[in-house]
Parts: sequence; structure tokens; C-alpha cells
Amino acid sequence: MRVFISADIEGVAGTMSHLECRSTESVYRKYADIMTREVVAACEGAFAAGAEEVVVKDAHGGANNIDVEMLPRHVRLIRGFSGHPYGMAEGVEGGFDAAMFVGYHSAAGSDGNPMSHTVRGSMNYILLNGRPASEFMLYSGAAALEGVPSVLLSGDKALCDESEKLVPGLVTVYTKEARGVTVITKTPAEVRDELREAAERAVKNRAAIALPQLAESYEAEINFKDHTQAYRASFFPGAELKDAKTIVYHSDKLFDVLRMIRFVL
Repeated sequence: MRVFISADIEGVAGTMSHLECRSTESVYRKYADIMTREVVAACEGAFAAGAEEVVVKDAHGGANNIDVEMLPRHVRLIRGFSGHPYGMAEGVEGGFDAAMFVGYHSAAGSDGNPMSHTVRGSMNYILLNGRPASEFMLYSGAAALEGVPSVLLSGDKALCDESEKLVPGLVTVYTKEARGVTVITKTPAEVRDELREAAERAVKNRAAIALPQLAESYEAEINFKDHTQAYRASFFPGAELKDAKTIVYHSDKLFDVLRMIRFVL
């Protein structure tokens, strides 16, 4: 059995500002260590459930955050971004029995996390068929395209609550709640314990967790902070300007939407 993990940092225990998540800042290494240890806990849970191999996609920033020396044996780490449309879930196309998402955060335009965003900080929101699109929504969709169920999500409480409606049976571990620019966070040790148990339970029960339902057609709407970015993005094939800061894109394939997002953001 093979398990895929995509890991971000804004949703791990403790983080509350983008400065803490930037590799150029002195405090960053502390939170990259917390991210690594949460991934390790999820790996341990997957192995306890019978996984023979776990593939981890480092999915934050330059995808060079996770300390590979801390990972258990039989883990493979994907560092960097090749440009594949699956982005934060790159590698899930390799054939897996379950996918897990660790350290994720609320969507752009949401108040669920002081660092809420989707893929980049250059837009106000992304709507997919009228719903605010989180990174979990996009990349659990990528996993679904490959027939891989998304069984576990950890991150801020607002994202976990919303995503349980998106994926019936999804196992979640919330790490913190937001109050404006503040967070009320669990301790890293508590989150690791919960993740280890939840990952084991989720992988064991993977057959009972539904794939996110793929739509027959998609409308993606991206509202940028800067009108010049919208103008540039409107030249992507199939995209058009809705107003000075907004583009819309239509397709009957989610893969096409993910490819568009990869190129215009």
C-alpha cells in the first residue's frame, strides 16, 4: 500500500504570520521544524495502518522546507516544483491508495486563518463553480482525478469544518482557530499525537471515504489585487476579463482548470 502526503506550513501548529513561514526570516526554521514533525507523525500513522511506502510532497514556498533527515525509512520526499498542473499535489499521479494533506489553511478571502490565501497572495479570491476555492479543494480534486481518496486533512479549524462537507468521511485534525490577526493554537506535541492516531485511522478506513465529486463542467473566477495581473492572465487560452481585476475561465475538465491556475498565478 502506498500513501501520498502533501504538506504546507501556514496550517501547522503555532504559525500566525507570513514572516514565520518565509525562509529568509530568522524565526522560520522553528516553524519548518514543526512542519517536518507533523509530517513525520502523519507518516508514522500511515505506516501503522500498513503502508509500505509514503511519498511526501513538500508544497510550501520553494518546496524546500522539510528536513529529510528527520523522515522515517521508506519515505520518499518530492522537493521543488516542476511546473506540473497538480502543483501542491504533484506526484499523486504515481498511483496511491490514499492521500493526506498536512498543515493546510483556509482559502483566499476567508477569515479562517490570518494567512488565508490560495496558491499565491496576488489575488483576493478564486471561485470554483461559485465556491471559494481552498488549496485543499483544488488538490484533493487532483487526487480524485487519479482515483486517489483524500482521507486526512490537518490545518485551521475553519478549513477542516468546510472540507468535511466537501469530502464525506474525511478525517480532520484542527491545529488552531483564528481571531482576526491572532490565533488560538494547540501545542505542536498535541497536534502530532492527534495526527499520528488520525492518520492511522484514516488510512485503515480509506474505503469508506468518498472521492470529491467531480463536476460535469467548471467555471473558475480569479479576482486579482492588481488589475495589471488580470489583464496579463486574460490572454491564457480560454480566459477572459470579467472586469478590470477579474478573469473567468470555463472547461469541462478539472485538469484544465488546474493547468490554467498553474500558468496564470
